[in-house]
Amino acid sequence: MLIEGKNAVRQALESDATINKIMIDKNYQSRKDEIIALAFQKKIKIEYLPKIALDKKSKTAHHQGYIAETVEFEYSSVEDILSVSKEKGTNPFIILLDGLEDPHNFGAIIRSCECAGVDGIIIPKNRAVQVNETVVRTSTGAISNVKIAKVTNLKDAISYLKENDIWVFGAEAGGQSIYKQNLNIPLGIVIGSEGFGVKKTVLSSCDGVVSLPLMGKVNSLNASVACGAVVFEVVRQRLS
Repeated sequence: MLIEGKNAVRQALESDATINKIMIDKNYQSRKDEIIALAFQKKIKIEYLPKIALDKKSKTAHHQGYIAETVEFEYSSVEDILSVSKEKGTNPFIILLDGLEDPHNFGAIIRSCECAGVDGIIIPKNRAVQVNETVVRTSTGAISNVKIAKVTNLKDAISYLKENDIWVFGAEAGGQSIYKQNLNIPLGIVIGSEGFGVKKTVLSSCDGVVSLPLMGKVNSLNASVACGAVVFEVVRQRLS
């Protein structure tokens, strides 16, 4: 898997990502460069290539002179995600994605979750977007700091969270206003797909439904925008 762009490569270097090598525009070789310094520090191989060679390897056309070649993304387990809050001594805070399909939305959600201190993200194994190079690029390095678990059945994952004393709410129209719901608790939030929202079968497994009040004529938000609004309402309540 390739990670492209200066910020994304730097984030990967600063994380525990397994990097095989870094390819850098040869014109940067003679200058002081934090990425080169980090790579030397971590004893990661550097290849200095002409820009035209990087252009050929790039899948995004936005490499900025930096491409990292990493091993395939390593998913975490749900147990790994639960261990994060235990180590921090905070209430669990988990996002579950129900059938999300757009890798750009997924990457944006990962970035919002990382910024909001979410412990991890749970996605279904089938009929949903998986971590790929577009997701990695769109997350702008945030994916290196967020645990992602892939499960066979989202309903089973919700049941497991509830068994571990975590309240799970679906983010969907027609529920309690998110601004009136206490979210300063052990928490999981389910975000639905772009076209269909949270499935009824998944909602039936949740402890409740929370909604963002919409004041305009359009009756729904983009999935990544909705997720961002939800996670930062959780942050607001926890900091109040």
